[in-house]
Amino acid sequence: MSTITKPPVLIYTEQTPNPESLKYVTNKMLFRGTAEFDTQELATTWSPLAEALYELPFVKSVYICNNFVTITKEMNYQWEDIMLKAKEFIKSWLAENEIVVKEGYEEVQEQMMAERRAKLSESGDLGELSIRIKELIDTYVKPAVEMDGGNIEFKSFQDGVVSVILQGSCSGCPSSTVTLKAGIEGMLKRMVPEVTEVVQEMA
Repeated sequence: MSTITKPPVLIYTEQTPNPESLKYVTNKMLFRGTAEFDTQELATTWSPLAEALYELPFVKSVYICNNFVTITKEMNYQWEDIMLKAKEFIKSWLAENEIVVKEGYEEVQEQMMAERRAKLSESGDLGELSIRIKELIDTYVKPAVEMDGGNIEFKSFQDGVVSVILQGSCSGCPSSTVTLKAGIEGMLKRMVPEVTEVVQEMA
């Protein structure tokens, strides 16, 4: 009788534009979508992997998307001291555990986004332009941001100002302001003349 052996978990690291964040890429689908756990409480509720990572003293926040985990570290640690430790920890955890993000998280996340959108529509947000801007961000910006271990979400458009939420490695990244101003703002101004500025808001 043959036993089915699970393929070994392979992990490699990738730099991100944020010196405090490192992307751990695996050969396993972890979560289809984006899941940010910027508090231990959120991690404990929804992600066994993020909860386990928070037990490590140097972990400040955890972001999970598709086949990678982005860890943002506490400022007083150096990557050369903790990079391999985190890599081995994720590798052994994934080898023994199946559930990375609990079922129902997507629905809760969608509900939170729907509540945000409802508030926006109450504040007289321009519907059609907002939809166009969101589509441009999702199509042209999001894939590039994901490559860097992060995520960008459209939040609102009002009086010419586009507000976005940055997650994962992009949250608190020194170069994210440059990316916002030089890249995203420039593109949106060209494609949607009504846009005058792009700003980052906290989730």
